[in-house]
Order: sequence, then C-alpha cells, then structure tokens
Amino acid sequence: MRNTATALIDRTALTDNLTLVRSLCPQARIMAMLKADAYGHGALAAAEALRAADGFAVARLQEALELRRAGITHRLLLLGTLLDAEELALCSAERIDVTVHDAGSAAAIAEAAQQHALRVWLKLDSGMHRLGLDTVAFAGAEQRLARLPGVSELVHMTHFSSTHDLDSPATERQLACFEQCHAINPARAVSVANSAALIARPSLRSGWVRPGIMLYGDNPVAASHPLPLRPVMRLRARVVALRQIGAGESVGYDSCWTAGRVSRIATLGIGYADGYPRQAPNGTPVWINGGTVPLVGRVSMDSITIDVTDRSDVAAGDEATLWGPELPAGLIAARVGTATYALFTGVGRRVTREIVG
Repeated sequence: MRNTATALIDRTALTDNLTLVRSLCPQARIMAMLKADAYGHGALAAAEALRAADGFAVARLQEALELRRAGITHRLLLLGTLLDAEELALCSAERIDVTVHDAGSAAAIAEAAQQHALRVWLKLDSGMHRLGLDTVAFAGAEQRLARLPGVSELVHMTHFSSTHDLDSPATERQLACFEQCHAINPARAVSVANSAALIARPSLRSGWVRPGIMLYGDNPVAASHPLPLRPVMRLRARVVALRQIGAGESVGYDSCWTAGRVSRIATLGIGYADGYPRQAPNGTPVWINGGTVPLVGRVSMDSITIDVTDRSDVAAGDEATLWGPELPAGLIAARVGTATYALFTGVGRRVTREIVG
C-alpha cells in the first residue's frame, strides 16, 4: 500500500553530517541529539546511522528506555525533566545520565546517589531562564554531589539563548557566567556547544558538544558560516487530483486565492494533519517534476493545492517535494514564519517514513 505522503530519511546524509561534525571538533566527544524522535526523523533509525557518536541525548525518560530496549548501548543523557526516586533508580540500572536543573532535581539526585551509581550533568542557567541552576545553587550542587560516592562523574553544562548571532552581548554574558561557575572545579568536563555554537564559535568545540539540527541537515548560522551539510528528510506527497478552473474562480477555504487566468490546479495528498504548516501562504514553493510551482489556497487538514498551469507534464500520481535536497526546509520555514525544528518535528504519524541510503 502506497501512502499519499512519505518522508524519505537518508541514512547516508545523517552519517555524512556526523562526519562533518567530527571534522570540526576531532578532540571533543559528540552527544548527538535524538530527542523528539530525532527531530521527527525516527530515533532508532537515526541512532543506527549515528553510531559513530559518543552518546545520545533525549528529553524524556521513555525516549531513553526505548533506545535501550532496542539494543542501543551508547551513553545516554536525559536532559532536564521530572524524575522521582523510582525513576532515578531505573536510570542507574539502565546507565542513563541525569541532569540537575533546579533545586528539586538536585535534592532528588543527591538522595538517589546515596544508593545508586549515577553520572550527573549540572546545568547552569547562564541567562536563558528556562532550565538550570543559578550561580549560587550551581556551586552548592557541585559541592554536595562531589562528596557522594554514587556520583561517578559530574559534567558542567549550559545552553545559549541565541540561535543566530553567537557573537551577541547576550552570548558573551552567558559565557562569562559559565566560566565563573566552571572555575569552581575546572577539572570537570564541559558541554556548552549546540549546533549554532559548534559551527560559529570554534573556541567552544571541546568537552561534550551537543549537535542537533545540523545533524539533520540544517545550519542555523548558514548566512555567516556556510557548511556542506546534507538534508536528511525529503517530505513528499502525491498528486491525487487535477482540475481546470476559470479566471476569477477561487481555490480552497475562505477564497484566499483567486485565479487571474484559466488555471490548472493539482491537489496533493498532504495537509496540516500530516505536518505541513497550515499557515503556509500563497506562493510557498513546492517542487514537482524538476521545478517549483506555487502553493495556492489555504492548507487543509488532508490536502494542499498547487498551481501547475505552466506544467503540462504533471499528472495524477506524480510526487511533489515539500522540502528536501531540492527545496531546503530552511527556505520553507522562512516563508512560513517558523523554524526547521518545527517543520521536522511536526511531521505526523500518518506520513510513512522510509529509510534510504
């Protein structure tokens, strides 16, 4: 059975992107981000393709357990979340690193470490104000956890708030804050570089780097730091119908696009229920049969419509690319007013994933 919407996941592209990361920071250890089902690409398939990484990070305990149950033996990091005593014992048994990100997690992990072996990451809130300890609490947690025999390793980490300008004053303030706290015990391993920092700030390519979106082919600082990253996902949809409409006739809900001439309209079997963004405006490009055509009309739950008046070769059953190597996801995200992260993670369960390469 062929689906009308398919996401092709290029395993070789994933591996090549990891190789590029390794070339940028050969002395660092790579903690590849697999949270949110590997940014919508499929965590198990991504883990297999990224076996050369030193570890994988996820955001929920069930994500880590699914990887373990699938036979993934890599080091796993569980980022800041809620964990009770039973769950911390499970993390110890499954060799899952845990993160101290507030007073509650610091106390719970310190209690658990009196009975169980744990590797712990201390997260500093250096200015993003989402998760992390303030400077005083960070110093206190470092001192408290360092005394516990169950804590086999402590890693100092933080996260930058800037996604595009890594030379901003905000980034510099965050770095200064982190360096101040890391000086409490400078022998600890550090982890500060996400994709943007890894690409734009070579001085931060040490310790544990945490590439995420760049592994999946998108460069958040491409304008200033281009890299030959390969798109991993190609989102495709088939033409399910074609029709001709007259000049002055409208397409889709609320008549938000009206034909200025006799037009040929193709309907594709993908909609916002599949993850194609509902806010995509008229003119958003779609790739079909070797070129781009414009989206016309409002995105529906199960379908979108494109203007193929100038493309007589388009027929029912043809496949269009919504984003992929021919049509960068970053370009679509910019047209839609969102981020590539949202596009990738928004691809729904109804879309068939196929592993290629």
